[in-house]
Amino acid sequence: MQALTEEEVRASFVNASADDRRIAALPIDFILLDWDHLDFLAWRDPDSRGRAYVITQHEDGPVGIVLRAAEGSSRARSALCNLCHTMQPGNQVSLFSARKAGRAGEAGDTVGTYICADLGCHDNVRIAPPLAPSEVRASVDRRIDGTRDRTEAFVARVIAEAL
Repeated sequence: MQALTEEEVRASFVNASADDRRIAALPIDFILLDWDHLDFLAWRDPDSRGRAYVITQHEDGPVGIVLRAAEGSSRARSALCNLCHTMQPGNQVSLFSARKAGRAGEAGDTVGTYICADLGCHDNVRIAPPLAPSEVRASVDRRIDGTRDRTEAFVARVIAEAL
């Protein structure tokens, strides 16, 4: 992912109002990010537990979306993150929704999906499971590519009618 400035991050949010862009808190480690290592950037707002952000690369540049986490916790014993396809304990996966960009969002339309509660999908797929004797490293590379593709597809659903 290309390196972004604070202003570029705020300008990338396609489903946010001017106030949302202004109050968005960047990740605590923003100045330390290794941009070359990132497939996408996702973080929980340190100032508001219910707000989160995802930024992906798009052909026209970075595209960011503002997410809202559902309140409450799941009673499920385990759950699958729809981005990284990692099975987690139920309380470590949350329903996140995003207001659609453009007129659809102004009319109240949203899209949602289940995502790792800490938005650690980028790192979760890089934690390689122990290799079986006949297994190759390519499976982790496929998980990384799949996570990036599913994240970009989710963002595309948010911006579908706006661009």
